[in-house]
Amino acid sequence: MNTLFDKIWDAHTVKIVPGGTSLLYIDRHYCHEVTSPQAFSDLRERRIRVFRPERTFCSPDHNIPTLHQELPIADPVSKKQVEALTKNATDFGLTLFELGNPRNGIIHVIGPENGLTLPGFTIVCGDSHTSTHGAFGAVAFGIGTSEVEMVLASQCILQPKPKTMRITINGNLKPYVTAKDVALYIISKMTTGGATGYFVEYAGETIRNMSMEERMTVCNLSIEMGARGGMIAPDEITFNYLKNREYAPKGEEWDKAVAYWETLRSGDDAVFDKEITFDANDINPRITYGTNPGMGMEIDGIIPELDQIEPTGQTSFSKSLEYMGFKPGQRLEGFPIDYVFLGSCTNGRIEDFRAFASLVKGKQKSPHVTAWLVPGSWKVAKQIKDEGLDNILKDAGFEIRQPGCSACLAMNEDKVPAGKYTVSTSNRNFEGRQGPGARTILAGPLVAAAAAITGKITHPASLLN
Repeated sequence: MNTLFDKIWDAHTVKIVPGGTSLLYIDRHYCHEVTSPQAFSDLRERRIRVFRPERTFCSPDHNIPTLHQELPIADPVSKKQVEALTKNATDFGLTLFELGNPRNGIIHVIGPENGLTLPGFTIVCGDSHTSTHGAFGAVAFGIGTSEVEMVLASQCILQPKPKTMRITINGNLKPYVTAKDVALYIISKMTTGGATGYFVEYAGETIRNMSMEERMTVCNLSIEMGARGGMIAPDEITFNYLKNREYAPKGEEWDKAVAYWETLRSGDDAVFDKEITFDANDINPRITYGTNPGMGMEIDGIIPELDQIEPTGQTSFSKSLEYMGFKPGQRLEGFPIDYVFLGSCTNGRIEDFRAFASLVKGKQKSPHVTAWLVPGSWKVAKQIKDEGLDNILKDAGFEIRQPGCSACLAMNEDKVPAGKYTVSTSNRNFEGRQGPGARTILAGPLVAAAAAITGKITHPASLLN
């Protein structure tokens, strides 16, 4: 019996070309303003139209400001890229959720919430965190600009078929442990290269008990351990999330779709190239201490000593700690921080804002902390207001910004100053990722909320007790 990944991949394989590479049909293509301009320019030069324009959806997200989006974009580079996306979508007949559109937002947030991401689909985007959409039982992965052009021109892509891995997590999560903690735990155990060459299926009781938002967070971070993508078999939680979404099937088509989606699972006798199992009871709230997502530990843990690191990694380990201003053997609980960022395609959904608000309710933001709370989409922003979370956050001293990728990658005005520490719910803590010289500590929304209130790295349980 094939794995879930095999079922979807094989069903979309148009042919196998000499050498074993698959020509794969793509169901859904997402575009943003950063990785697509050259692809469209090449189409124009070759006088090629987009083959199936109804399958591509565009939204500016990376470079857009998160304040005063109603005004012209001030940064000339950002302005040029957003204008180029608008022109390209118009010229080639593509659907565009432009700035000001109620459907606009981070592409990996708006795809699912509009019902564009569906089980059994193949999904690509010129963005590594396309793996997010695998939470719906889709084969979703990031592609390069030349491959963006290939998909636009042919609705197909040449790809070597990855190996398969199943990561099973058994048991119930402990209090204060979020999906982000689960993902950071897995990456720390797998290392940033431990899943290279594989497509990962997440399974087990812990995963099945997760909401769709939580599943998206786990799949989003698959790329950070080197995987080509991550996925979770669809179930009733998936179907309930998708039902009545704008672009999801309706009526009889919905019934037919669900009947098919229910077949999308790995068989009991499915054989994976690699199997790994974890126990949910071993997972606690986590933070990172280095400059890749695999350099993580429990929030009350201690940074490893140099002799605990493999000899081949000791130089990069030392360089990473030097950049962060930390030392081997150091405890970070209680360490003062300067910024907090809640948002990104990893943790910019409504459940993340609910979690953050639940912890800060009735408290006050630390006066020396700058907090950027950035919804992943205008729909999330509306939910925040409809549920009264905006009042809870405002009373606690927080301001909600407008949707966008924001400080996740600092391609806009939201940059952390050099030398400053930020507790961030985003996906990467590389050197300079959130601004030149910025020092990023990755965490989940509860740890971020606790840091925003206390002004230091704090276990969320200490605020609720």
